[in-house]
Amino acid sequence: MTETRPPLPPFTASSAAAKARAAEDAWNSRDPVRVSLAYTPDSRWRNRAEFFAGREAIVAFLTRKWDRELEYRLIKEVWAHHENRIAVRFAYEWRDDSGHWFRSHGNEQWEFDAAGLMRRREASINDVPIPASDRKFHWSLGRRPDDHPGLSDLGL
Repeated sequence: MTETRPPLPPFTASSAAAKARAAEDAWNSRDPVRVSLAYTPDSRWRNRAEFFAGREAIVAFLTRKWDRELEYRLIKEVWAHHENRIAVRFAYEWRDDSGHWFRSHGNEQWEFDAAGLMRRREASINDVPIPASDRKFHWSLGRRPDDHPGLSDLGL
């Protein structure tokens, strides 16, 4: 049995937005195994300056990431889509173990197989230190509420 992860390509504006929201929800769970299941077993990643492949490497990477990036909250927004590819922009807020806050801004390029699993992820990310008073993502940890503003609404 082949695993599938709807919505499936080719993507429409609506299905691309649903795919991005599903990814946002999974990442906001901060559960590395849950997140890894959206990727092909041999998925190739570039995250900043790291290059790796496979679900085990994804789980290891995300475990390290969320051990360091505390109180992580993420918003993704579709930038463009075509056939089996989606480009998103995103921002997330987090603090380090010293209590310093950051907003990380980035872009991702995603490529999916026919079953809707991501087989390639390319991410470019920049971290900006922010005072706690400049935070914009204030929901309880976990899924962003449906009525919480997105990136464009927040002016990001």
